Amino acid sequence: MKDKNEYKQKKLLTKREQEVFELLVQDKTTKEIAQDLFISEKTVRNHISNAMQKLGVKGRSQAVVELLRMGELKLY
Repeated sequence: MKDKNEYKQKKLLTKREQEVFELLVQDKTTKEIAQDLFISEKTVRNHISNAMQKLGVKGRSQAVVELLRMGELKLY
């Protein structure tokens, strides 16, 4: 029987959404995030929008605060 700690906690964000927010908290612009991840600016905005919808918040800053509170995002 597996120990309950062996089961990974389901993450709220996709891997890509996580990467976008990690760059966002480093004060990167949408354009810089797009360049860093080799995706379009529209895709960056879509990832942010999807995460905000999951969190039920209205803005990027609210999303960051909520993700930090939930332990989904760390400040380095």
